[in-house]
Amino acid sequence: MPHDICPWRYAYLFDNPVRRLFHNPSRMLQEYVKDGMNVLDVGCGMGFFSIGMARLVGPAGRVFSVDVQPEMLRVLTKRAARKGVADRIEPHCCGSEDLGFSAEVEFILAFWMVHEVPDQYALCTQLRSVAHSGCKMLIAEPKMHVTKDDLQATIETAQKAGWEYLGDAAVRLSHSAVFTPANSFSAGAP
Repeated sequence: MPHDICPWRYAYLFDNPVRRLFHNPSRMLQEYVKDGMNVLDVGCGMGFFSIGMARLVGPAGRVFSVDVQPEMLRVLTKRAARKGVADRIEPHCCGSEDLGFSAEVEFILAFWMVHEVPDQYALCTQLRSVAHSGCKMLIAEPKMHVTKDDLQATIETAQKAGWEYLGDAAVRLSHSAVFTPANSFSAGAP
């Protein structure tokens, strides 16, 4: 496992019921995630947002939950089953440099994980390749690890990878940015 990735056992420190006071998935994402949609939770961890999005997409929708750590996906699968939404969530273990994911999605969430990725351009390019034409992508980064300048660098990288920056989102304890696929884009070097 790459050294910059939060070990799965540490996820219990912030992926717990108290977190809902700061990050309520339904409230935070209801603007972006609707019934019947296919959505991607990249760096899903133990499924805090995947489970919330599974409720929002309903029985006709799908949540593709992607993480590099199999342990995270095992916990997610158990939690989703307990919450009655396992049939809406498709866990996918990716490589450290390749999502290995190709299904088209209408919303992408990258919550508190982009700062852990060494090649953000490659990540943003891969995410762009699975984005439906009207897709929205929300990147949120923790204020305790990521500065506003760091987020600005991520915004610029995403723009080079074919994303149009739409503005910030109100996400507590976070710097955030919302994107949609740019109308004209041809992949090139960052």
